[in-house]
Amino acid sequence: MNRIDQVFDKKKKILSIYFTAGFPNLDDTTKIIENLQNSGVDIIEIGLPFSDPLADGPTIQESSTAALKNGMNTSLLFKQIKNIRSKISIPLIIMGYFNPILQYGVEKFCLDSKISGIDGLIIPDLPIDIYTSTYKNIFESHNLYNIFLITPQTSTDRILKIDKISKGFIYMVSDSSITGAKNIIDKSQKEYFLRIKKMNLNNPTIVGFGISNSETFKLATNYSDGAIIGSAFISHVKVNGIKKISSFIKSIR
Repeated sequence: MNRIDQVFDKKKKILSIYFTAGFPNLDDTTKIIENLQNSGVDIIEIGLPFSDPLADGPTIQESSTAALKNGMNTSLLFKQIKNIRSKISIPLIIMGYFNPILQYGVEKFCLDSKISGIDGLIIPDLPIDIYTSTYKNIFESHNLYNIFLITPQTSTDRILKIDKISKGFIYMVSDSSITGAKNIIDKSQKEYFLRIKKMNLNNPTIVGFGISNSETFKLATNYSDGAIIGSAFISHVKVNGIKKISSFIKSIR
């Protein structure tokens, strides 16, 4: 069984944390992963830095730029996490854009992901039709779940299509803007969350974009199976370093 499925079997509200590999320092990747697991996080999303991250807000963009300047790249990431499963038991997901994966070679990327113990991939700019026609068999042959995103503008028919082919969970983008920490969830977002909840999808949903603190985490998880925090965590690490990760996680739960 994929580790992502095992987490959802525990019937708890999932806390997933996103961070950019190679930030704030090049060799922080595995240290952050270990600290996050020790702090009680349920899922970790490892961000593969890219020079043109269109869906990301300034905080993640800046961390990607810094990571690339530090020397982070796809090959190095896999070298860093090659033996991570000797210490880490929770699900690990790589989140990144398709261009670096394509340049690396999709089949090689999937193979190295499997070798490293990666459980899934989130690729915001890989269209569902291209995935199903060209890459689905490759992903599945390496036991990698491809996590799809939905937004407030995603049609009901498309959501149902995504739900039909999804495994693991569906990434429910909280609004139509780029990523970034926000302190509130507004009325339109709550209506969107409620609409999705009433659809009774087959797959669990996790809310991302704009979740930054205990209040937004709890509100989002009233309508979903979990929430993802990225920009707020990256900002915390930038200011406080990796030694105070546990204090950030405790502030959320």
